[in-house]
Amino acid sequence: MTLSTEEREQFLAEPHIGALSVVEGPDRAPLTVPIWYQYAPGGELWVRTGPDSRKARAIRSAGRFSLMVQRTEPTVRYVSVEGPVVRTAPDSHELSWAMAARYLPQDKVAAFVEYDRTRLGEHFVIYMRPEHWVAADLGAF
Repeated sequence: MTLSTEEREQFLAEPHIGALSVVEGPDRAPLTVPIWYQYAPGGELWVRTGPDSRKARAIRSAGRFSLMVQRTEPTVRYVSVEGPVVRTAPDSHELSWAMAARYLPQDKVAAFVEYDRTRLGEHFVIYMRPEHWVAADLGAF
């Protein structure tokens, strides 16, 4: 049921929608939101968001966040990672394109990138080093 290091990293590298969680404060449960992300085995995980978004403010304050991805077919499998923010960087057309191309059909990428630029506003990139992992495959259950 437990995934090997290679299996969990490969699964995280697949284009799942992530559930990002970050502590906002002592009087609230963690903020949890769906998000697109990028990850290559052995590397840093990165997400794009608006610099003044609720999640960006919470991540800046906490200095870390977690991300969980899952599937239900052909088996129930999940990977959750948590770790520190190791750096932030300005967004770019190339990063926006790379993220959109990961999740959208090729013929939709250009339109989304234009929509993102004109309607969603400024973004920046947050890089996290996966430090703690929880991963399992429940097999045929």
